[in-house]
Amino acid sequence: MTIQQCYVRQDALTDPGAFAGAYDDLPETIAGLREVVSGLIVHVALAQLYDMPPDAPMIRQTQPVADRLQATQASFAGSLTATRPPRNRTFGTCRDYALLLCSMLRHRSIPARVRCGFATYIAGDIYHDHWICEYWSPGEQRWRQADAQLDALQIEQQQITFDCADLPRDAFLTAAQAWQLARSNAVAAGAFGHAGTTGLWFLHVNVYRDLLSLTNRQMSDWDGWRDATPDNKVLKIDALAELDRIADMVTAFENGAEQIVALDQAASHRLTPPWHS
Repeated sequence: MTIQQCYVRQDALTDPGAFAGAYDDLPETIAGLREVVSGLIVHVALAQLYDMPPDAPMIRQTQPVADRLQATQASFAGSLTATRPPRNRTFGTCRDYALLLCSMLRHRSIPARVRCGFATYIAGDIYHDHWICEYWSPGEQRWRQADAQLDALQIEQQQITFDCADLPRDAFLTAAQAWQLARSNAVAAGAFGHAGTTGLWFLHVNVYRDLLSLTNRQMSDWDGWRDATPDNKVLKIDALAELDRIADMVTAFENGAEQIVALDQAASHRLTPPWHS
């Protein structure tokens, strides 16, 4: 099985299930699909940008795509291509956008996967924790990256000038890339994070989350990083060495090494973070 074949089949989270028919009238282009997804969800952290009432029930936990599509139809029945006012969209986070785009691409037999890492275009002061979707370009024989979260309003607010369906190579760093930059002191570890949580400890959270996502485990106990105690945020020498090894393994995998079995084995041993053990 090639690397690309690993990411054609739907998994438990990306499978649209009974709502697969909702994909029938979607645009032909990946840019068009990305734009549709950007108009189906409101990021919980950006609710005020869309004038959402503060008492609106905002679900942060990632949902399976089938559940997302069901909720989308319940809120605003009809084609996914229809323009939905923000109040008729569902709530989610960046990972929900990435999962939905990944689902649409796999439905068309386009290899796609969800990646965890850091964006350079969301917050000006840090490399911000973020999730995007990668898809295989057979003509170029490489993975392209798409950010399905950025709708017209966000593109204007953040003054985005690049193609959101084909991110520049330096716009998004996978967690392994970010880890290696921090470990080599090319970029300060404190430049990576989520709001007030930055540094090697948060980097290590995303290294494991990306490892798990590469093996189609896009949700995991590592998502509960906010529950970690100060004692759990100390990385010992052996932990650093293991993370170096995993980052190297992911990099080799991205460069074409047939390491999916090794990645899966590494992921299966890291399903539970220290604060849940």
